[in-house]
Amino acid sequence: MYYTYMLRCADDSIYTGIAADIDRRMAQHLTRSSACARYTRNHGAKKLEIVWHSENRSTASKLEFHIKRLSRVQKESLIKSGSLDILREKIDPEKYTILQ
Repeated sequence: MYYTYMLRCADDSIYTGIAADIDRRMAQHLTRSSACARYTRNHGAKKLEIVWHSENRSTASKLEFHIKRLSRVQKESLIKSGSLDILREKIDPEKYTILQ
């Protein structure tokens, strides 16, 4: 089980990543531990915005890749709606379940 997530940073930027253990990964980002991403260490992770569950790393990585290619406006829309329809041509949205 893998998760693709988007989090908001202190400077209002959006970071996208994947993790096998979302709670552990968020703790790393929020505490700025040595295991967190360089980006969130420098920009300061503030809050988790949205998380999708997928069955394997490959599927999670594919979603992460396509989200990272979106514009900021598209990322904000994705966070607000939670719908992966914007990426329907690139991925199969049925392979992902949004976590509430």
